[in-house]
Amino acid sequence: MEEMFITNDDQRAILETVRRFSEEVVAPVAAGLDAEKDPLNTFSWDIVEKAHDAGIRTMTLDEKWGGLGVDCLTAAMVVEELGKVDLGISVVMAQTLKIAQIMQRALNPEQQARIMPQIAEDKRCVLAIAMTEPNHASDYIVPFPKPMKTFAEKTKGGWIVNGMKHFISNGPRSRYYLLFVQTDRSKPQTEGTSCFVIERDHPGFTIGRYHDKMGERLANNAELIFQDCFIPDENLVGEVNKAYKLIVEFFPMSNAYAAASILGVAGALYKKSVEWCQIRNQGGKLLIEHDGIRAQLSEMRMMIDVARSYTHRSCWLSDHRDQGWDSTLAVYPKVFASQIAWKIAGWTLELHGGYGYMKETGVEKLVRDAAAFLHSDGVNRTLLLKAANLLYK
Repeated sequence: MEEMFITNDDQRAILETVRRFSEEVVAPVAAGLDAEKDPLNTFSWDIVEKAHDAGIRTMTLDEKWGGLGVDCLTAAMVVEELGKVDLGISVVMAQTLKIAQIMQRALNPEQQARIMPQIAEDKRCVLAIAMTEPNHASDYIVPFPKPMKTFAEKTKGGWIVNGMKHFISNGPRSRYYLLFVQTDRSKPQTEGTSCFVIERDHPGFTIGRYHDKMGERLANNAELIFQDCFIPDENLVGEVNKAYKLIVEFFPMSNAYAAASILGVAGALYKKSVEWCQIRNQGGKLLIEHDGIRAQLSEMRMMIDVARSYTHRSCWLSDHRDQGWDSTLAVYPKVFASQIAWKIAGWTLELHGGYGYMKETGVEKLVRDAAAFLHSDGVNRTLLLKAANLLYK
């Protein structure tokens, strides 16, 4: 925790609470849940409820809704701390914390009065964003001039939605969703999409297949299916056909939270490497006594510190955009953090030798988790192209 950019005692107290929660609630069950073959069984409502009891689930809610009103920087620190113990739990909470922040800013007063108390009071309320579609994922990151396939047709009093989303984090578990659909099929998605807020069990909305993932298994992802799903006008978020305006205005912290989650994994890998090198004897002395090994551990630490500083800068500026916000900060931190996490995963595996390949050391799980954000929250190569277009186009 001492490596975090802690600026006040409130942050320190929050992070102490999160650390205790991680060690006492998540750590004892994470490996067992990860090992479950059926993704239906990898999720834990007990963890979510205890996160609520600890004040973690609701901490980004404003005080008027019963939360702590923490800023993006503090939330990112929390997400990283959770990621050190399990990436899936970090993602479940990161999505919920992030979307709660977005809803407080994007929903109109009537929607807030109707929805925010439910989010605050329901111990099992986690949140999701429904945007990604089959064969259509990166097209909204580097905009391609074609519409989304999930579409809504205007009818009296609302809209009728048909289509499917997939790979949706918290998809099968959420109570509320921010759903992005095409409302003008004659325009590309950047100009013709709208956002709606919907609740689980809404008529015409069902959960499809649970995705069976390589890692990050304590967070469920799934297909969302819409068949003649009527959504009333009062559930429209913002303006018709202006959903991309919402993304630009209210989503700048999304990438930084993803970076923080995977930094937690990088930190866990680094810790395992240091501990192993202090007990493993090779070539007549402990691994850490070899100059090359010590230098490699030092490089791991340096990369994590740099990625964390970049992430914290992005978080702070997302809350203070008049102080020098740069649109690449909504892209680069996740790319860099996921790249260094993957590199550290490879080094940790090498340092452990054959032991690292055995599941009982716990390295194998971290390697699987470390791969998650090479693509999640945007494929890295696509995000780099997006940043390049922002800079040079």
